[in-house]
Amino acid sequence: MTDKKKTPEMLRSARWFAPDDLRAFGHRSRAMQMGYAPEEWKGRPVIAILNTWSDAQPCHMHFKSRVDDVKRGVLMAGGFPMELPALSLSESFLKPTTMLYRNLLAMDAEELLRGHPVDGVVLMGGCDKTTPALLLGATSMGLPAIYLPAGPMLRGNWKGKTLGSGSDAWKYWDERRAGKISDKDWVDVEAGIARSYGTCMTMGTASTMTAIAEAIGMTLPGASSIPAADAGHIRMASESGRRIVEMVWEDLTPNKIQTRQAFENAITVAMAMGCSTNAIIHLIAQARRAGQDIGLDDFEKASRKVPVIANVRPSGDKYLMEDFFYAGGLPGLMGRIKEHLHLDCVTVTGKTLGENIARAEVHDDDVIRTVANPIYAEGALAVLKGNLAPDGCVIKPSACEPRFLKHTGPALVFDDYPSMKKAIDDPDLDVTADHVLILRNAGPQGGPGMPEWGMLPIPTKLVKQGVRDMVRLSDARMSGTSYGACILHVSPESYIGGPLALVKNGDTITLDVAARTINLDISEAEMEKRRAAWTRPETRFERGYGWMFTRHIRQANEGCDFDFLETSFGAPVGEPSIY
Repeated sequence: MTDKKKTPEMLRSARWFAPDDLRAFGHRSRAMQMGYAPEEWKGRPVIAILNTWSDAQPCHMHFKSRVDDVKRGVLMAGGFPMELPALSLSESFLKPTTMLYRNLLAMDAEELLRGHPVDGVVLMGGCDKTTPALLLGATSMGLPAIYLPAGPMLRGNWKGKTLGSGSDAWKYWDERRAGKISDKDWVDVEAGIARSYGTCMTMGTASTMTAIAEAIGMTLPGASSIPAADAGHIRMASESGRRIVEMVWEDLTPNKIQTRQAFENAITVAMAMGCSTNAIIHLIAQARRAGQDIGLDDFEKASRKVPVIANVRPSGDKYLMEDFFYAGGLPGLMGRIKEHLHLDCVTVTGKTLGENIARAEVHDDDVIRTVANPIYAEGALAVLKGNLAPDGCVIKPSACEPRFLKHTGPALVFDDYPSMKKAIDDPDLDVTADHVLILRNAGPQGGPGMPEWGMLPIPTKLVKQGVRDMVRLSDARMSGTSYGACILHVSPESYIGGPLALVKNGDTITLDVAARTINLDISEAEMEKRRAAWTRPETRFERGYGWMFTRHIRQANEGCDFDFLETSFGAPVGEPSIY
């Protein structure tokens, strides 16, 4: 039995249903209109299920039925389930970028919970931005919440070769551009790379963020690693429904789970997993919503001490998330880095992280390596600073050619994606493998929305010469399934006058990952001269959501949240009036 701290009359939903007045009469009457009897909700926690299913969301195809599994669990535990559809952010289809709408889903989630008669919530997400967005909204609202990850899809397959989301798309696209695979092969790769519902099965942003949710303590143990098509995923959904009812009675809210130590655990786990670069932006935003002072320096500290031990692509060379699950999943990985974790952090189970992973095992030492035998000696990400990125930028050294970890090369600059895309295919483009390709005006305001353009394509001329990696620099993001010597999130962004806006073709740029530096090799006097001559680009939006976005979006190093949504902006929003 759960340790109850609440009684039925203390339930938030009782404000809607319990009073003997005309307004509550209306609430009860409308519930009965839907066929529910008073016995089904009276004295029971009402559990919201925020479902991000849609017909345009391949990662969440199974949520249409999985929500029924959650409801089954809620009912078993004595709760009353209420499904509330939330904005669905499909990484595959939504343009110009899902990052433009992450904060919109966060607002949707927060206001859905605030305005409805609910006591707790199951958050159903998984595709890249849905995880941070739902957690942002639930954190701000403060009701008991548990996260239900969509789970990774099954391995891809083509001609007996295992295919990984994104990573092999980039790989075989280069092979096609080089004339090494046929049009028929390309269509077969398209058909074979995504064979089931679920999120990308590489260690992309989706699996990174669901694992981070688990590391923070917001999912059931092991939930983030279960493949979407596995029967265990159905059982996990039902268990999440049962557990959230108990959490309501226990009054186990996100603020009791999301401590600074919990976010430090998430950063540590992310580094060991070979995480997506997007982890930085989302984790900083979520920590700030929780009132915790997490920043780039925390990632840098973890990067220096936590090795990458998850041999999962793109940082790894062979395995995918299905293999990771069979090898022991996230509990197995956390069991191997215990010395770097705060094991006393409370989780949604009501138990500590240490208790949750006490019996974790690893069943394949090549998929989940030991600390003594990592696939990369330092953490997955490195934060670089210098005169080109005073507020920082990020590289994923575990997924790029080692020769680029210390590099000096001439800049080849593009001011927008269309001009870059056109130039890349020019056989006469004046470019070598030593050049530093630069894309600017692609940040939070410049993109707009900081699209995943940061993995600039290798010029076709070089692809045909066998070149498969080179240094690329931008204020954009890149897909977590991407790889290569891509330097991203340059802050401040060029669109608002950051130093990236001042680079000219032929300027030399020097990066040193070991020293954590990146610099434009010109004098400060020359830098100031260029800054004085710089003019701001045209305004992106004159109305609508985009207008609001560009006036309130934070920079990448601050998490790209809206300033007015951060905890520090103003007093907490109270409960809605019911008259």
